[in-house]
Amino acid sequence: MNIIPAIDLLDGKVVRLHKGSYREVTVYSESPLAQAHEFRKAGFNHLHIVDLNGAKEGRFVNLPHIKQIKEELGVTVQTGGGVRTLSDVRYLVKEGVDYIICSSMAIKNEADWLQSLSEFPEHMVLGTDLKEGKIAYSGWLETASESVNSFLLRMQEAGLTRVLCTDISKDGTLTGPNFELYAWLMTEFPALKITASGGVSSIDDLKRLASAEVHSVVVGKAYYEGKVELGDMKDLMLAE
Repeated sequence: MNIIPAIDLLDGKVVRLHKGSYREVTVYSESPLAQAHEFRKAGFNHLHIVDLNGAKEGRFVNLPHIKQIKEELGVTVQTGGGVRTLSDVRYLVKEGVDYIICSSMAIKNEADWLQSLSEFPEHMVLGTDLKEGKIAYSGWLETASESVNSFLLRMQEAGLTRVLCTDISKDGTLTGPNFELYAWLMTEFPALKITASGGVSSIDDLKRLASAEVHSVVVGKAYYEGKVELGDMKDLMLAE
């Protein structure tokens, strides 16, 4: 199982939201580059970076920080926030983003999402963020009417291979991942590479996800709050 350290950017700072609320923000660092350097020094060469400004505003507010991290540290990144059109995807690919996470675009502009999936299948990640069992988008402020199962089936038929799934009710809570959700996804969609996100509170949570053979997991608040150490995370990856 791959473990991916998370950097959420808001106004150029490293933050975490509680259950996706922009009204409940904790700032952990004033320097995204310094934080990314800590991850790189610990041996992590792939990072999860979210532009929280972009998610609300529909433009790449924090892209300069993401580019600086890539250029100075030589890491790969998966990033989301503000991706709304095919032109946005083409621009981010041109700017060197390795994996592009889309949630709002896949719901609100499906034609462009499907074309992006066709043009850049190796770059595209579907952000399936769940709020009370429904797919949430636009910074987790709106929810879609189509069921998760129906939507993922259609996307898989269109060539989707990577899904980042966040249970918003778990995000930033340190109450443990929604293990049942990921077990269901892996049973229903065994061909998809599922990345779990939200709720990780301990190294035991990570071991349980690894035992369930989840492809990847994003770790954010558990690290920032000292619940898991980078060395233990790296050791678990190497043990796989």
